[in-house]
Amino acid sequence: MTDRVAVIGAGQMGNGIAHVFAQSGIPVTMIDVSEDALQRGRATIETNMDRQVKKSTLSADDKQAALGRIATSTELLAAADATLVVEAATERTDLKFRIFSDLDQIAPAGAILASNTSSISITRIAAQTKRPELVIGMHFMNPVPVMALVEVIRGIATSDATAEAVEELARGMGKTPISCNDYPGFVSNRVLMPMINEAIEAVREGVATKEAIDGIMKLGMNHPMGPLQLADFIGLDTCLAILRVLQDGFGDPRYRPSPLLVRMVDAGWLGKKTGKGFYEYAS
Repeated sequence: MTDRVAVIGAGQMGNGIAHVFAQSGIPVTMIDVSEDALQRGRATIETNMDRQVKKSTLSADDKQAALGRIATSTELLAAADATLVVEAATERTDLKFRIFSDLDQIAPAGAILASNTSSISITRIAAQTKRPELVIGMHFMNPVPVMALVEVIRGIATSDATAEAVEELARGMGKTPISCNDYPGFVSNRVLMPMINEAIEAVREGVATKEAIDGIMKLGMNHPMGPLQLADFIGLDTCLAILRVLQDGFGDPRYRPSPLLVRMVDAGWLGKKTGKGFYEYAS
């Protein structure tokens, strides 16, 4: 599986995933429809590696070697030589279905197709292919180079061999794989998103200021980041998409997105990536 990896998407998750593969000695092709996105993604990887060099967690020589392992392409056909493909595109069901249907035609027979989806059913994604036993969820956490967890999600048809190979690879990259079954939101977002949504509702209802809500959760629950700041870092559009998957998947009103979250996304206030969410961020 380490001959060559393809990562679909050059955004904050895609470039982070490409970063950790390359740093682990694995050649990787980062694929995105936008050449500008690829350039930004590669620049982000270099900036993050420079930070590692300054902290003495990566040598300058190893940084250059890792950057040399990263190729880029605007064509999905660049996945034709990959033994593992990790999809990290926008959290939209229709887009992921289309990507996996295309990858099934492009990737070599026997290649594992993984999704970094944070909520969408792996079983449904796998059904878009003729190799459902080789489809799995590899849910990396943001920021990928820093966070240890890879949530490994098995669809109904995912084989033991596929799961074992992915877990072994994650451990080889210094990550900790933890497995769960295919339910909406898996474990991480089934627990996290209702908390974030409730924090947003507390803002909407005037229970406390955003700073107070985040401060109480940080100091009282020992969280490194408050739920509103975390939502900004995840992306409010991504939070909304996940909550809608949870609401549709369970049919339970407790997953209904806060009207404030919906309005902020409608306004284009998506968090750190747009410079404005619950907080403002310098560009």
